[in-house]
Amino acid sequence: MSYTNFAINSAEDQEEKSHTQGLSALSEYEWYIARNRRLWRPPTDVYETDSHVVVKIEVAGMNEADFRISFVDRRLVVLGRRRDPVGKLIYHNMEIRYGEFLSEVWIGWALDQSAIEATYEGGFLFVKLPKAQEHHVQIRVAGED
Repeated sequence: MSYTNFAINSAEDQEEKSHTQGLSALSEYEWYIARNRRLWRPPTDVYETDSHVVVKIEVAGMNEADFRISFVDRRLVVLGRRRDPVGKLIYHNMEIRYGEFLSEVWIGWALDQSAIEATYEGGFLFVKLPKAQEHHVQIRVAGED
């Protein structure tokens, strides 16, 4: 199976979209992205097991309360903020990103939304999305009882 991760459009694309379609056409997340130009996207893997679709996001230095996770219209959206624990310094090399981030993944499987679980361990956020169980429907022939 193939997995599709939707890339976040640039702020310029969002501004152009808001001018052409009007602000009411933007989703909550698109509006959030358009307002916040400094969002970054952490490395995100999506893989499948027999019973789950798992989204694994690498974002060390966080607490469970720092994440906001939602699943709407087949989109898993993870928002958060990683704070710089040291504060303002004069960096000679800065590769670790801090501040607000967003990871958005489109999920193409039927899911049991009531059983979605998230755990944070070893610098990784794991979101387990259970696949919907196959449901067999018994066919009855009219007139037979």
